[in-house]
Amino acid sequence: MNDMTALKKSLLERFLRYVTIETESLEGAGCIPSTEKQWDLAQVIRDEMTELRLSDVRLSDNCYVYGRIPANADVPVPSLGLIAHMDTVSSLPGKCRPRIIENYDGSDIPLNPEGKIVTRVSDFPDIRDFQGKTLIVTDGTTVLGADDKAGIAEIMTMAQYLMEHPEIKHGDICIGFTPDEETGHGADMFDVKGFGAALAFTVDGADVGELEYENFNAAEACIRVKGFCVHTGSAKGKLKNAASIAMELRLLLPEAETPEHTEGYEGFYHITSVKGDVESAELHLIIRDHDRKHFEERKAFLENAVSFLNGKYGESTLNLEIRDQYYNMKEMIEPHMELIDLTLSCMQELDITPRISPIRGGTDGARLSFMGIPCPNLGTGSRYHHGRYETACLEDMTLSVLLLINICQKIFNFSK
Repeated sequence: MNDMTALKKSLLERFLRYVTIETESLEGAGCIPSTEKQWDLAQVIRDEMTELRLSDVRLSDNCYVYGRIPANADVPVPSLGLIAHMDTVSSLPGKCRPRIIENYDGSDIPLNPEGKIVTRVSDFPDIRDFQGKTLIVTDGTTVLGADDKAGIAEIMTMAQYLMEHPEIKHGDICIGFTPDEETGHGADMFDVKGFGAALAFTVDGADVGELEYENFNAAEACIRVKGFCVHTGSAKGKLKNAASIAMELRLLLPEAETPEHTEGYEGFYHITSVKGDVESAELHLIIRDHDRKHFEERKAFLENAVSFLNGKYGESTLNLEIRDQYYNMKEMIEPHMELIDLTLSCMQELDITPRISPIRGGTDGARLSFMGIPCPNLGTGSRYHHGRYETACLEDMTLSVLLLINICQKIFNFSK
């Protein structure tokens, strides 16, 4: 492309603008959006879409932003959706003060000298993959927000390019940006029918070239333990310590089947919080497995563990609630593997090395795949998400934009 410099400049400016807007979501808020601050970015994006003259631009009552690049093809072409999320995790502040490192030399990156916060090569040896490239990093006190503002910036830059280049033929390109993906509620209020896409991608991965169409089956569980408190001097045969029972439940779970001991397709149990005292305790955990049968077996194992302890300490001592969160999108993508083949072909044309691997987590696309829009996930050209060391690579982000443009062009060859 002759105007590659302009595309890269536009992408960088857009990304830097987005990451300075604070958009942390809040777990357990009970509403969508979970935080008012997500509206700030949503309104900026809506106004940008309007300025670019996209069609059907709207901002929903629940902070979902939609727009459409109208088809200009002379033949019927399947409508393609592109989706990213606006919120960031709440573990660190989300209003970033980004810094640009040009021609990265492969050494440690001091993020915050005062706080002695450094991205060390010894901790992140693969950062040397970016040697000679342009990096965007934090000041060590916030997340960067590349998850998923890199995806938003890439989709919006692609939209600008296609609107400025009508000679590139394509079908309807439906764009959607969601709130609250990080809390697992990004797809809750998504307007599938109004969105209008037959197929879609979430642009919410890490390295450019990532193509993911398998993810965990996921559930969350809450276990409440009811104890019986009496004076310790006369407690024999009477006292029932809820905190101890909660710890006993933990010991019943397989020690090796936790996130820190698993990888690839291996599932796990992960305790996210424990609180309590003698009289009452509460334990929260998540259950993950790529295989649906094993996933159901994991839930049954937890139910049996609770039943065992109720048999030991008395019925209704423990109360278990399990809620399925999302399922492995693979079963919904497999009937549309032509889409995967087309994407791999587009990567090959751009000399992008494909990175196909199962997601050890989930995306909005996992739920949307079961809501009627087959929706694999693409990488954004960023790494180390959800922490202060989050890093984006401008050259890789630019490749992600070119990949989106190429996919939009080649969707002609896709047979539904």
